[in-house]
Amino acid sequence: MLDESLLDTPEALSEADRRGLLRGAAEAGARVRTAARHAAEAGVNDLKPDGRPRAVLIAGPGAAATCAADLLGTLAGAGSPVTRLAPTGVAPAAGALRWELPGWAGSVDLLLIATPDGTEPGLSLLADQAYRRGCTVVAVAPAQTPLSEAVEGAHGLFVPMATAPYEQATPLTASAPGVLWALLTPLLAILDRTGLLTAPPDTLEKIADRLDHIAERCGPAIATYSNAAKTLAAELADSLPVIWTEGTSAGPAGRRFAAALAELSGRPAVVSELPEALDAHSTLLAGPLAAGADPDDFFRDRVEEAPALRARVVLLRDRPIGGLSAAPAARDLALNRDTPISELEPESGGEIETLAELIAVTDFAAVYLALASGA
Repeated sequence: MLDESLLDTPEALSEADRRGLLRGAAEAGARVRTAARHAAEAGVNDLKPDGRPRAVLIAGPGAAATCAADLLGTLAGAGSPVTRLAPTGVAPAAGALRWELPGWAGSVDLLLIATPDGTEPGLSLLADQAYRRGCTVVAVAPAQTPLSEAVEGAHGLFVPMATAPYEQATPLTASAPGVLWALLTPLLAILDRTGLLTAPPDTLEKIADRLDHIAERCGPAIATYSNAAKTLAAELADSLPVIWTEGTSAGPAGRRFAAALAELSGRPAVVSELPEALDAHSTLLAGPLAAGADPDDFFRDRVEEAPALRARVVLLRDRPIGGLSAAPAARDLALNRDTPISELEPESGGEIETLAELIAVTDFAAVYLALASGA
Protein backbone atom coordinates (compact mmCIF):
# COMPACT_ATOMS: atom_id res chain seq x y z
CA MET A 1 0.00 0.00 0.00
CA LEU A 2 1.21 3.48 -0.85
CA ASP A 3 1.26 6.04 1.96
CA GLU A 4 0.31 9.12 -0.10
CA SER A 5 0.52 11.38 2.95
CA LEU A 6 4.24 10.61 3.08
CA LEU A 7 4.75 12.15 -0.36
CA ASP A 8 3.90 15.64 0.91
CA THR A 9 5.92 15.39 4.11
CA PRO A 10 9.57 16.14 3.21
CA GLU A 11 10.82 15.30 6.71
CA ALA A 12 9.17 11.87 6.62
CA LEU A 13 10.54 11.20 3.14
CA SER A 14 14.04 12.04 4.35
CA GLU A 15 13.66 9.75 7.36
CA ALA A 16 12.42 6.89 5.19
CA ASP A 17 15.27 7.33 2.68
CA ARG A 18 17.82 5.08 4.38
CA ARG A 19 19.59 4.34 1.06
CA GLY A 20 20.10 7.98 0.07
CA LEU A 21 18.04 7.52 -3.10
CA LEU A 22 16.19 10.82 -2.97
CA ARG A 23 19.38 12.71 -2.26
CA GLY A 24 21.06 10.98 -5.20
CA ALA A 25 18.22 12.00 -7.52
CA ALA A 26 18.34 15.61 -6.30
CA GLU A 27 22.12 15.78 -6.73
CA ALA A 28 22.20 14.24 -10.23
CA GLY A 29 23.24 17.52 -11.85
CA ALA A 30 26.09 18.01 -9.41
CA ARG A 31 27.15 14.41 -9.99
CA VAL A 32 27.40 15.03 -13.73
CA ARG A 33 29.62 18.08 -13.15
CA THR A 34 31.89 16.18 -10.75
CA ALA A 35 32.14 13.20 -13.09
CA ALA A 36 32.94 15.50 -16.03
CA ARG A 37 35.69 17.12 -13.97
CA HIS A 38 37.14 13.72 -13.05
CA ALA A 39 37.13 12.75 -16.72
CA ALA A 40 38.93 15.97 -17.68
CA GLU A 41 41.51 15.49 -14.92
CA ALA A 42 42.11 11.94 -16.15
CA GLY A 43 42.96 13.34 -19.58
CA VAL A 44 39.83 12.39 -21.52
CA ASN A 45 39.44 15.83 -23.15
CA ASP A 46 43.02 15.67 -24.46
CA LEU A 47 42.66 12.31 -26.20
CA LYS A 48 43.30 12.26 -29.95
CA PRO A 49 42.12 8.87 -31.25
CA ASP A 50 43.33 7.71 -34.66
CA GLY A 51 39.75 6.96 -35.66
CA ARG A 52 36.54 5.33 -34.59
CA PRO A 53 36.76 1.92 -32.94
CA ARG A 54 35.33 -0.97 -34.90
CA ALA A 55 33.17 -1.90 -31.91
CA VAL A 56 32.58 -0.69 -28.36
CA LEU A 57 32.28 -3.34 -25.66
CA ILE A 58 30.84 -2.42 -22.25
CA ALA A 59 31.26 -4.56 -19.14
CA GLY A 60 30.03 -4.06 -15.61
CA PRO A 61 27.60 -5.47 -13.04
CA GLY A 62 24.01 -4.55 -12.40
CA ALA A 63 21.43 -2.23 -13.86
CA ALA A 64 23.72 0.82 -14.09
CA ALA A 65 26.07 -0.85 -16.59
CA THR A 66 23.13 -2.29 -18.51
CA CYS A 67 21.45 1.10 -18.74
CA ALA A 68 24.72 2.83 -19.71
CA ALA A 69 25.24 0.35 -22.56
CA ASP A 70 21.64 0.82 -23.71
CA LEU A 71 21.91 4.61 -23.66
CA LEU A 72 25.28 4.76 -25.38
CA GLY A 73 24.22 2.28 -28.05
CA THR A 74 21.13 4.38 -28.79
CA LEU A 75 23.05 7.65 -28.94
CA ALA A 76 25.91 6.23 -31.02
CA GLY A 77 23.57 4.74 -33.60
CA ALA A 78 25.17 2.65 -36.34
CA GLY A 79 28.58 4.37 -36.20
CA SER A 80 30.13 1.53 -34.24
CA PRO A 81 28.14 -1.26 -32.61
CA VAL A 82 27.90 -0.96 -28.84
CA THR A 83 27.67 -4.35 -27.14
CA ARG A 84 27.26 -5.12 -23.47
CA LEU A 85 29.25 -8.09 -22.21
CA ALA A 86 26.86 -9.94 -19.90
CA PRO A 87 28.50 -11.54 -16.86
CA THR A 88 28.34 -15.22 -16.01
CA GLY A 89 28.67 -16.86 -12.61
CA VAL A 90 26.82 -18.62 -9.83
CA ALA A 91 25.72 -15.49 -7.93
CA PRO A 92 25.50 -11.71 -8.41
CA ALA A 93 28.46 -11.19 -6.09
CA ALA A 94 31.72 -9.42 -6.89
CA GLY A 95 33.82 -12.55 -6.51
CA ALA A 96 31.50 -14.80 -8.51
CA LEU A 97 31.06 -12.80 -11.72
CA ARG A 98 33.13 -13.36 -14.85
CA TRP A 99 33.29 -11.58 -18.20
CA GLU A 100 34.75 -12.81 -21.48
CA LEU A 101 35.71 -10.90 -24.61
CA PRO A 102 34.16 -12.21 -27.84
CA GLY A 103 36.54 -14.16 -30.03
CA TRP A 104 36.71 -11.43 -32.65
CA ALA A 105 37.73 -8.61 -30.26
CA GLY A 106 41.13 -7.12 -31.00
CA SER A 107 43.27 -4.04 -31.45
CA VAL A 108 40.64 -2.00 -33.30
CA ASP A 109 38.03 -2.35 -30.54
CA LEU A 110 37.34 -0.33 -27.37
CA LEU A 111 36.49 -1.90 -24.01
CA LEU A 112 34.64 0.28 -21.49
CA ILE A 113 34.36 -0.99 -17.93
CA ALA A 114 31.81 0.67 -15.62
CA THR A 115 31.23 -0.45 -12.04
CA PRO A 116 30.25 1.19 -8.73
CA ASP A 117 32.29 -1.45 -6.90
CA GLY A 118 35.73 -2.02 -8.44
CA THR A 119 36.61 -5.12 -6.40
CA GLU A 120 35.33 -7.64 -8.96
CA PRO A 121 38.18 -10.04 -9.84
CA GLY A 122 36.38 -10.84 -13.09
CA LEU A 123 36.70 -7.25 -14.32
CA SER A 124 40.41 -7.14 -13.46
CA LEU A 125 40.88 -10.36 -15.42
CA LEU A 126 38.90 -8.86 -18.30
CA ALA A 127 41.19 -5.82 -18.38
CA ASP A 128 44.21 -8.12 -18.54
CA GLN A 129 42.59 -10.18 -21.29
CA ALA A 130 41.86 -7.03 -23.29
CA TYR A 131 45.48 -5.90 -22.95
CA ARG A 132 46.71 -9.23 -24.29
CA ARG A 133 44.30 -8.90 -27.23
CA GLY A 134 45.40 -5.35 -27.95
CA CYS A 135 42.05 -3.72 -27.06
CA THR A 136 42.01 -0.19 -25.70
CA VAL A 137 40.70 -0.22 -22.11
CA VAL A 138 38.89 2.58 -20.27
CA ALA A 139 37.36 2.07 -16.83
CA VAL A 140 35.14 4.15 -14.54
CA ALA A 141 35.09 2.85 -10.95
CA PRO A 142 35.81 4.00 -7.39
CA ALA A 143 39.41 5.10 -6.88
CA GLN A 144 41.96 2.92 -5.11
CA THR A 145 40.29 -0.36 -5.95
CA PRO A 146 41.81 -3.51 -7.49
CA LEU A 147 40.30 -2.56 -10.85
CA SER A 148 42.19 0.74 -10.94
CA GLU A 149 45.45 -1.16 -10.50
CA ALA A 150 44.48 -3.70 -13.17
CA VAL A 151 43.66 -0.98 -15.70
CA GLU A 152 46.94 0.77 -14.99
CA GLY A 153 48.74 -2.53 -15.55
CA ALA A 154 46.90 -2.91 -18.86
CA HIS A 155 48.10 0.58 -19.91
CA GLY A 156 44.49 1.73 -20.04
CA LEU A 157 42.74 4.91 -18.91
CA PHE A 158 41.13 4.95 -15.47
CA VAL A 159 38.57 7.61 -14.45
CA PRO A 160 37.70 7.76 -10.71
CA MET A 161 33.96 7.45 -10.16
CA ALA A 162 32.25 10.53 -8.71
CA THR A 163 30.92 9.44 -5.33
CA ALA A 164 29.37 11.35 -2.44
CA PRO A 165 30.63 11.11 1.17
CA TYR A 166 27.33 9.67 2.43
CA GLU A 167 27.65 6.76 -0.02
CA GLN A 168 30.78 5.45 1.67
CA ALA A 169 28.81 3.99 4.61
CA THR A 170 26.38 1.83 2.61
CA PRO A 171 26.73 -0.32 -0.52
CA LEU A 172 25.71 1.51 -3.68
CA THR A 173 22.42 0.46 -5.29
CA ALA A 174 22.97 -0.19 -9.01
CA SER A 175 19.75 1.57 -10.05
CA ALA A 176 20.35 4.61 -7.83
CA PRO A 177 20.25 7.88 -9.84
CA GLY A 178 23.64 9.05 -8.61
CA VAL A 179 25.31 5.80 -9.67
CA LEU A 180 24.00 6.00 -13.22
CA TRP A 181 25.23 9.55 -13.86
CA ALA A 182 28.57 8.96 -12.15
CA LEU A 183 29.28 6.07 -14.52
CA LEU A 184 27.61 7.41 -17.66
CA THR A 185 29.12 10.92 -17.80
CA PRO A 186 32.78 9.91 -18.34
CA LEU A 187 31.68 7.34 -20.93
CA LEU A 188 29.82 10.07 -22.84
CA ALA A 189 33.01 12.15 -22.80
CA ILE A 190 35.06 9.18 -24.06
CA LEU A 191 32.72 8.42 -26.96
CA ASP A 192 32.60 12.11 -27.84
CA ARG A 193 36.38 12.03 -28.32
CA THR A 194 36.08 8.95 -30.54
CA GLY A 195 33.46 10.68 -32.70
CA LEU A 196 30.70 8.15 -32.00
CA LEU A 197 28.38 10.74 -30.47
CA THR A 198 28.34 14.44 -29.65
CA ALA A 199 28.83 15.17 -25.96
CA PRO A 200 31.44 17.94 -25.57
CA PRO A 201 31.90 19.68 -22.19
CA ASP A 202 29.19 22.27 -22.94
CA THR A 203 26.69 19.49 -23.67
CA LEU A 204 27.52 17.80 -20.36
CA GLU A 205 26.92 21.14 -18.65
CA LYS A 206 23.52 21.38 -20.37
CA ILE A 207 22.69 17.89 -19.09
CA ALA A 208 23.61 18.97 -15.56
CA ASP A 209 21.48 22.11 -15.90
CA ARG A 210 18.50 20.05 -17.12
CA LEU A 211 18.89 17.64 -14.18
CA ASP A 212 19.03 20.60 -11.78
CA HIS A 213 15.84 21.94 -13.36
CA ILE A 214 14.05 18.61 -12.83
CA ALA A 215 15.28 18.48 -9.22
CA GLU A 216 13.68 21.88 -8.63
CA ARG A 217 10.38 20.75 -10.21
CA CYS A 218 10.26 17.25 -8.69
CA GLY A 219 12.03 17.66 -5.36
CA PRO A 220 10.51 16.57 -2.02
CA ALA A 221 9.45 20.12 -1.10
CA ILE A 222 7.21 20.41 -4.19
CA ALA A 223 3.60 19.32 -3.51
CA THR A 224 2.17 16.32 -5.33
CA TYR A 225 -0.39 18.30 -7.34
CA SER A 226 2.41 20.24 -9.11
CA ASN A 227 5.11 17.55 -8.98
CA ALA A 228 5.16 15.26 -12.03
CA ALA A 229 7.23 12.58 -10.31
CA LYS A 230 5.09 12.42 -7.15
CA THR A 231 1.94 12.41 -9.28
CA LEU A 232 3.25 9.49 -11.33
CA ALA A 233 4.25 7.58 -8.19
CA ALA A 234 0.74 8.05 -6.74
CA GLU A 235 -0.86 6.99 -10.03
CA LEU A 236 1.21 3.80 -10.08
CA ALA A 237 0.11 2.72 -6.60
CA ASP A 238 -1.44 -0.77 -6.82
CA SER A 239 -0.87 -0.72 -10.59
CA LEU A 240 1.12 -2.76 -13.06
CA PRO A 241 3.09 -0.16 -15.05
CA VAL A 242 2.79 -0.83 -18.78
CA ILE A 243 5.51 1.45 -20.14
CA TRP A 244 5.19 2.51 -23.77
CA THR A 245 7.91 4.59 -25.38
CA GLU A 246 7.95 6.62 -28.57
CA GLY A 247 11.06 8.04 -30.17
CA THR A 248 14.58 6.68 -30.28
CA SER A 249 15.77 8.20 -27.01
CA ALA A 250 12.65 7.34 -25.03
CA GLY A 251 13.32 3.61 -25.47
CA PRO A 252 16.29 3.37 -23.08
CA ALA A 253 14.55 5.76 -20.66
CA GLY A 254 11.57 3.38 -20.49
CA ARG A 255 13.78 0.35 -19.96
CA ARG A 256 15.70 2.24 -17.27
CA PHE A 257 12.39 3.10 -15.55
CA ALA A 258 11.31 -0.56 -15.53
CA ALA A 259 14.67 -1.62 -14.03
CA ALA A 260 14.51 1.12 -11.38
CA LEU A 261 10.95 0.17 -10.40
CA ALA A 262 11.99 -3.46 -9.94
CA GLU A 263 15.17 -2.79 -7.96
CA LEU A 264 14.15 0.22 -5.91
CA SER A 265 10.46 -0.40 -5.17
CA GLY A 266 10.01 -4.10 -5.93
CA ARG A 267 7.41 -3.21 -8.55
CA PRO A 268 7.12 -5.31 -11.75
CA ALA A 269 6.68 -3.49 -15.05
CA VAL A 270 6.50 -4.33 -18.73
CA VAL A 271 7.98 -2.10 -21.40
CA SER A 272 7.69 -1.89 -25.17
CA GLU A 273 8.16 0.66 -27.94
CA LEU A 274 5.39 2.12 -30.08
CA PRO A 275 3.89 1.19 -32.45
CA GLU A 276 4.74 -2.49 -31.74
CA ALA A 277 3.46 -2.10 -28.17
CA LEU A 278 -0.10 -1.74 -29.46
CA ASP A 279 -0.11 -5.35 -30.64
CA ALA A 280 2.23 -6.70 -27.99
CA HIS A 281 0.12 -5.47 -25.05
CA SER A 282 -3.37 -5.40 -26.54
CA THR A 283 -4.35 -8.74 -24.99
CA LEU A 284 -2.74 -7.78 -21.68
CA LEU A 285 -5.01 -4.73 -21.43
CA ALA A 286 -8.06 -6.87 -22.19
CA GLY A 287 -7.29 -9.59 -19.64
CA PRO A 288 -7.62 -9.87 -15.86
CA LEU A 289 -5.19 -6.98 -15.35
CA ALA A 290 -7.47 -4.55 -17.19
CA ALA A 291 -8.89 -1.77 -15.05
CA GLY A 292 -12.44 -2.92 -15.76
CA ALA A 293 -11.81 -6.59 -14.97
CA ASP A 294 -13.97 -7.93 -12.15
CA PRO A 295 -13.18 -11.56 -11.27
CA ASP A 296 -15.68 -13.95 -9.74
CA ASP A 297 -18.50 -12.59 -7.59
CA PHE A 298 -19.00 -8.85 -7.79
CA PHE A 299 -20.95 -8.83 -4.50
CA ARG A 300 -18.39 -10.68 -2.36
CA ASP A 301 -16.96 -8.96 0.70
CA ARG A 302 -13.68 -7.24 -0.28
CA VAL A 303 -12.96 -5.47 3.01
CA GLU A 304 -10.19 -7.88 3.99
CA GLU A 305 -8.70 -8.17 0.49
CA ALA A 306 -5.66 -6.37 -0.85
CA PRO A 307 -6.37 -4.07 -3.80
CA ALA A 308 -6.26 -5.88 -7.12
CA LEU A 309 -3.32 -5.12 -9.37
CA ARG A 310 -4.50 -3.28 -12.47
CA ALA A 311 -2.59 -2.13 -15.53
CA ARG A 312 -1.76 1.52 -16.07
CA VAL A 313 -0.10 2.75 -19.25
CA VAL A 314 2.86 5.12 -18.88
CA LEU A 315 3.63 6.82 -22.20
CA LEU A 316 7.13 8.28 -22.50
CA ARG A 317 7.72 10.39 -25.61
CA ASP A 318 10.60 12.37 -27.03
CA ARG A 319 8.89 13.51 -30.22
CA PRO A 320 7.23 16.90 -30.62
CA ILE A 321 3.45 17.06 -30.56
CA GLY A 322 1.99 17.27 -34.07
CA GLY A 323 4.54 15.05 -35.83
CA LEU A 324 4.05 11.52 -37.13
CA SER A 325 3.09 9.67 -33.97
CA ALA A 326 1.44 6.50 -32.69
CA ALA A 327 0.42 8.28 -29.47
CA PRO A 328 -3.21 8.89 -30.59
CA ALA A 329 -3.63 5.19 -31.32
CA ALA A 330 -2.07 4.38 -27.95
CA ARG A 331 -4.51 6.65 -26.16
CA ASP A 332 -7.44 5.14 -28.06
CA LEU A 333 -6.36 1.60 -27.16
CA ALA A 334 -6.02 2.48 -23.48
CA LEU A 335 -9.42 4.23 -23.51
CA ASN A 336 -11.09 1.30 -25.27
CA ARG A 337 -9.58 -1.11 -22.74
CA ASP A 338 -10.72 1.09 -19.82
CA THR A 339 -7.07 1.54 -18.81
CA PRO A 340 -5.76 4.81 -17.30
CA ILE A 341 -2.78 6.44 -18.94
CA SER A 342 0.00 8.74 -17.71
CA GLU A 343 2.12 10.72 -20.14
CA LEU A 344 5.55 12.32 -19.89
CA GLU A 345 7.16 14.42 -22.60
CA PRO A 346 10.33 16.49 -22.09
CA GLU A 347 10.85 20.12 -22.88
CA SER A 348 12.65 20.94 -26.11
CA GLY A 349 16.42 20.54 -26.30
CA GLY A 350 19.16 18.32 -27.60
CA GLU A 351 18.73 14.55 -27.75
CA ILE A 352 20.85 13.87 -24.67
CA GLU A 353 19.14 16.65 -22.71
CA THR A 354 15.64 15.35 -23.39
CA LEU A 355 16.75 11.83 -22.59
CA ALA A 356 18.23 13.07 -19.30
CA GLU A 357 14.91 14.73 -18.42
CA LEU A 358 12.89 11.55 -19.01
CA ILE A 359 15.34 9.55 -16.91
CA ALA A 360 15.36 12.16 -14.13
CA VAL A 361 11.57 12.40 -13.78
CA THR A 362 11.09 8.63 -13.83
CA ASP A 363 13.98 8.16 -11.39
CA PHE A 364 12.28 10.54 -8.95
CA ALA A 365 9.00 8.65 -9.46
CA ALA A 366 10.64 5.28 -8.76
CA VAL A 367 12.26 6.67 -5.61
CA TYR A 368 9.00 8.21 -4.33
CA LEU A 369 7.17 4.95 -5.01
CA ALA A 370 9.83 3.03 -3.11
CA LEU A 371 9.79 5.35 -0.10
CA ALA A 372 6.00 5.71 0.12
CA SER A 373 5.45 1.95 -0.17
CA GLY A 374 8.08 1.11 2.46
CA ALA A 375 10.38 -0.76 0.07
